[in-house]
Amino acid sequence: MTHRSARLVQLPAAHAVGLAKYTDYPANSSRSRVLAFSCLVHYDKGRLARRRIDLMERIESPYPDGCRSAVSLSFDDGCGSQLNFALPILNDRELLSTFYIAARDSAPGYEGWADILRPWKEVAGQGHEIGNHTRSHICSRAFGNSREGRYLETMTLRDIEADVLEAERRLNEVVGQAQRTFCYPCYQDYVGEGLTRQTYVPLIAKHFIAARGRGEYANYPLTCSMSYLWSYPVEHMSGSAMIQLIERSRSLGQWLVLALHGIDVGSLAVAKEDFLEVCDFLARNRSDIWIAPVIDVARRIVDWRASLAPPIQQI
Repeated sequence: MTHRSARLVQLPAAHAVGLAKYTDYPANSSRSRVLAFSCLVHYDKGRLARRRIDLMERIESPYPDGCRSAVSLSFDDGCGSQLNFALPILNDRELLSTFYIAARDSAPGYEGWADILRPWKEVAGQGHEIGNHTRSHICSRAFGNSREGRYLETMTLRDIEADVLEAERRLNEVVGQAQRTFCYPCYQDYVGEGLTRQTYVPLIAKHFIAARGRGEYANYPLTCSMSYLWSYPVEHMSGSAMIQLIERSRSLGQWLVLALHGIDVGSLAVAKEDFLEVCDFLARNRSDIWIAPVIDVARRIVDWRASLAPPIQQI
């Protein structure tokens, strides 16, 4: 089944009203209907503009091709074992995933940020998503025992936005890809502390269609927060335990996002044999489990939700 992605129009800081109308496709069409409307948009700067927005055909399911659930394998930090071990396993089984890369200024063995990102251009060319994991990968100072340095507690919303957007600029320059999702470093979504602490989820929602956080449950397509998706960190987890998570999400019709780091290497690693077990299971069950990068599932769910929206009333 071919899915034609809708083109979503973002109207920042705007209020829109309009009269919606349905247009039926011909009886022999495989499409069901299109929702379109003209709306009067009022921007903060006082400008008025009339826009016709074609939302989309109705999509019957958040998952394509009769699948009952979705799984996204996501990897953090661009570990060498992801390129050396995970990627060949995924490609051999035609499983597409998401790799969240921090576009750091420097790293041991590399000559600057472009050199760090360059290997991931080929990965993107193979169909995998290369996601934004910020420029500096800044987390809470609570992970250490010093108050000196740059941490989330010492940053402002403007600081974190600049860091994220510089990472995006670097990714666009080296890796490409028209759109990507975001991943919160250390699963943390705030800056400041105490009375000055603020979430930066709204900031991320302004720039990205979806962002991965952490949770203790898989995502229901209708109700999940696209700007802070729940994921399961699976470090040190056995293959059978990960498969149990996949089976449970399939039975509930959920979107399961697994968060991985190293394969066989590092303190947050998954054993290679366990990763192999999970990938083999997914490959065998692709007829009713949609295995796709975070960006692909997010787009589909956003389109599906839009197709369910009731007509906008004239006010």
